[in-house]
Amino acid sequence: MVFELPELDRKATQKEVEAALEKYRIFKYLLFEEKEASITASYDDVGGGKANTISDQTGMIATQNVDEREKRRKYCERIERAVRRLPKMEQFLIEERYMSEESEYLTDYNVYCFKFQPPISEPTYSKIRWKAFYKIALNLNIAVTVSED
Repeated sequence: MVFELPELDRKATQKEVEAALEKYRIFKYLLFEEKEASITASYDDVGGGKANTISDQTGMIATQNVDEREKRRKYCERIERAVRRLPKMEQFLIEERYMSEESEYLTDYNVYCFKFQPPISEPTYSKIRWKAFYKIALNLNIAVTVSED
């Protein structure tokens, strides 16, 4: 039995991982606004409501508020768990460059020159980042494999 790691499309996989980490930042750092029930009565000209269905507006909104908050929490935990499994250098790189509140304003140059002590070179940074992206993509099941055409 032979197990081979898949060959991934670097650009597509990087795009997927960066999108997942951006979604993480949005869920983690932006406030979720809960919906509220409307207290204004509305009347139906036709009568009988919409297809004779019963709706519990307050219950549906409460359920949606709880479900959305839980979905965001679980997504953030999943990303954090995937990053915690990385080796220290890869974990540090991903946390500093992609998971902090200021990551929108950081460049790769700022990370490899100023965050790493001692600073590392750009090729070394790129190798570490690709290894981290590879592992995260496989862990989150968002890897884009190279198609054999």
